[in-house]
Amino acid sequence: MSKHVELPRCAWPGDDPLYLDYHDREWGVPLKDDRALFEMLMLEGAQAGLAWITILRKRENYRRAFDGFAPERIARYSAKKIEGLMADEGIVRNRAKIEGVVLGARAYLELMSGPGFSKHLWSFVGGRPIINRRRLKDRAPAETDISRAMSKDLKGRGFKFVGPTIVYAFMQAAGMVNDHAVTCFRHPDYKKRS
Repeated sequence: MSKHVELPRCAWPGDDPLYLDYHDREWGVPLKDDRALFEMLMLEGAQAGLAWITILRKRENYRRAFDGFAPERIARYSAKKIEGLMADEGIVRNRAKIEGVVLGARAYLELMSGPGFSKHLWSFVGGRPIINRRRLKDRAPAETDISRAMSKDLKGRGFKFVGPTIVYAFMQAAGMVNDHAVTCFRHPDYKKRS
């Protein structure tokens, strides 16, 4: 993690160094790599009902437990492997979520035999990030028409834990939507004013 200098930021990361690093380096940065997008979507699904910081603190454990989020390997997980994951204290031990990652890997591989995961997901936003212009006191919506459409599509392909709220959080994290406050140094308009 980097040392955090005093810069104008969104309020949500508070002063937690891990959260600050995530905010400053990852959240809202356009992510187009197929496998990285798969990992992010699976982690967002793991977060359902929990705080994102919980998953962020366990992210390296997830990478270890799920073979670096290699869909080709995950898609072949056996019942024995799933039982092993249920005993892994480094991740959230929820059978439905673990099995959801396996089903997600299979659905991902199906998409990769067609347009590709990244290309398909980014098509929902026309291939370019949506730049919102919210003030610090404004709250981003929990879901949007686009996240509802993406959610419906992903569910139809066999993905689990991809409701419209999870999908919108994923879109924010993957930079499909930039919801940094306009006064945050990570918002594109901030650089224009500097």
